[in-house]
Amino acid sequence: MIQKSFDKLDYIYKLAVVTALFITLIVLCRDIIIPLAFAGLLAVVMLPLVKRIEKKTGTTWAVIIVLVGGIIVFSFLGWLLVNQIIGLVNDLPNLESKTDQFLETTQQTVQERLGIDTKEQNNMVQDFLKSVSTYLGTVLLTTSNTLSTLIQIPIYIFLFLIYREKFKLFFLSIIPNDDDELTWKKDIENVIQGYISGLMLVTLIIAALNTIGLLILGIDHAIFFGILSGVLTIIPYVGIFIGALFPVLMALITKDSALYALGVIIVFTVVQFLEGNFITPRITGSKVSINALAAIIALLIGGKILGIAGMILAVPSIGILKIILSYSAHLKPFVILLGDDNGKENGKDATDKSPHVKDLKKEIKEKDPGADVSKV
Repeated sequence: MIQKSFDKLDYIYKLAVVTALFITLIVLCRDIIIPLAFAGLLAVVMLPLVKRIEKKTGTTWAVIIVLVGGIIVFSFLGWLLVNQIIGLVNDLPNLESKTDQFLETTQQTVQERLGIDTKEQNNMVQDFLKSVSTYLGTVLLTTSNTLSTLIQIPIYIFLFLIYREKFKLFFLSIIPNDDDELTWKKDIENVIQGYISGLMLVTLIIAALNTIGLLILGIDHAIFFGILSGVLTIIPYVGIFIGALFPVLMALITKDSALYALGVIIVFTVVQFLEGNFITPRITGSKVSINALAAIIALLIGGKILGIAGMILAVPSIGILKIILSYSAHLKPFVILLGDDNGKENGKDATDKSPHVKDLKKEIKEKDPGADVSKV
């Protein structure tokens, strides 16, 4: 039998077509895919707790108990955030007058130092607000039906956990694996559980640290801005800057000195330093191990396709993709581009986990026992 040679160009062409079709499908079905994606990630996070409880209560009751507990926790956090928003709304009349004073002072300063008259400044501000409103409109359209999404997610989580054995058998049937244990499955579970659960803990820590810093500075509505900044950290790299913007503006509007705004910037910078160098590495470890360039590109693509939801899903999705690629004979070199450790994981080649690489090393060893396979 003549063995057909591998055609790289044909493979790349087919891969590009499949990728384009997949992205098109996501864009067209984003209202369906967004709640499914969030539900899938949260279901994997809840799975270990469900497994523990179901030994005593059975699967259905275990899922119900964990799901209801999760809803209660998120409802409490939502109630806390809503209370802070109500306080901010009640303070709006006072903030409006202070905002007018701040804008008037700023306009006079700009006119004196830069020579830009008030009319031109107003035109510049209007153009800026138009561009911002256009962007926000696009974001809101891509993340529409938020209430419907929030209702769908618990339903999907329940069904995913109830029918998880069916999904397992399905993947076993379409992805043959010679190992007794599905290594790829465990790797993906570890990435999702480590990243999502770690992210939740990091969010609480960041919210607490920012809140304490803002309270020390005496910034109005410090608790709201602290919680908001913590929630926004789920958007990597971008969230921290958005979270800092609002308390900085509040400090400029409500305080007599710009030093308070500088203090807010210092607080958020210190917290961001601690988060990036100590908190996140210790909590989530190297569960995802995606380099900054890959993460930023994933954020941009995710935001373009699914808006804010896409930015939140970008990093765990790219982490899952990295694992899948590491088990592919032809796509494993992409793992080197995505990883944050120069292609190394715990001192070993990132592609070393691939069964195809293991088979190749075994074959080389059988032919030449003295051969060096460390670089394969």
